Amino acid sequence: MQSRHLHLILAILSFAFCVPHVFADVVLPSIDEKYVSIVEENPTRDVGYVVGDIIDRTISLTIKKPYELVKESIPIVGYEHRWKGQISGIELVKATTKEIKHNDSTTHVLHLSYQVFTTGKVAKPAALRAEILKIRNTEKKEVLQYRVPAFSIRVSPLSVFGQVKLKEEMSPFTPPLLLDASKEISSIKILAGFLVFSLLGLLYIFGMHAWLPRMGAPFAKAYRDIRKMSDTPEGLQQAVVRMHQSLNKTAGTSLFSNNLEQFIEKKSGFEPMRADIQKFFGLSRQVFFEPEAQQVLGENPKTWLLKFCKHLRDCERGLIPNISQEKGV
Repeated sequence: MQSRHLHLILAILSFAFCVPHVFADVVLPSIDEKYVSIVEENPTRDVGYVVGDIIDRTISLTIKKPYELVKESIPIVGYEHRWKGQISGIELVKATTKEIKHNDSTTHVLHLSYQVFTTGKVAKPAALRAEILKIRNTEKKEVLQYRVPAFSIRVSPLSVFGQVKLKEEMSPFTPPLLLDASKEISSIKILAGFLVFSLLGLLYIFGMHAWLPRMGAPFAKAYRDIRKMSDTPEGLQQAVVRMHQSLNKTAGTSLFSNNLEQFIEKKSGFEPMRADIQKFFGLSRQVFFEPEAQQVLGENPKTWLLKFCKHLRDCERGLIPNISQEKGV
């Protein structure tokens, strides 16, 4: 009698432990597709995953009334997935949900993160399993199911095993691995722009071509002309005359020592050249009227005249002439 009761108790306990598994494996009828719509955001690649990789997947499921999602059927973190009856080695490590209610439906956004815990000697197929979600009819109290499609991947080994024929092993679906060079390209563009700006600045400062802005002013033209003149007494006279023409055109009148102050007040950009303009008037008197006068330039008149004209050219371009450096200060 006691033995019979013991067998009965064992049978009841066995049934109690088996019932949940039986119900868990029960295949429910599928819900009509007109009540459910799905949007999948799967990884951009399906190959090349190795042990430790995290694979993210987002499922947006919209369920129309009178149906609603049974939230207890949402995938559980840590559940041991199987693929073709074997442990897949891919585990759900994070699951977050977001619910958006509409007038006649509800959208459930599932963010699922899987981690690869398996590897092998060669690349092998695996999958993010098809999740089965339970959906309840709030009017008829019936429970149906909806199958979220699986996403197939291939898991690769961490190192190559044995001899590999690369041509045979390469998958035509594997995209090329590209390095992100956007940061370097941006730096190159900035440096290239800075270089172009610097070159234009140097061209503007040292250029002699009339097609550049403010390059056709009187002293710029005079500098080009004087450079071509010979280093002879006749050439020096031509150069002095050419400088007088440029000074007069810039001043708008004949410029001499007696009206130099008025010129400086009107053209304040030429202030640094006040002393040199006075020297030029002295050179002009020496060249045309006082050939025996003492030389006050300290260097070849033609060389000094070119520097003088270059400094005036800088002034008319709005630049400050570098006089002190040429004097050795």
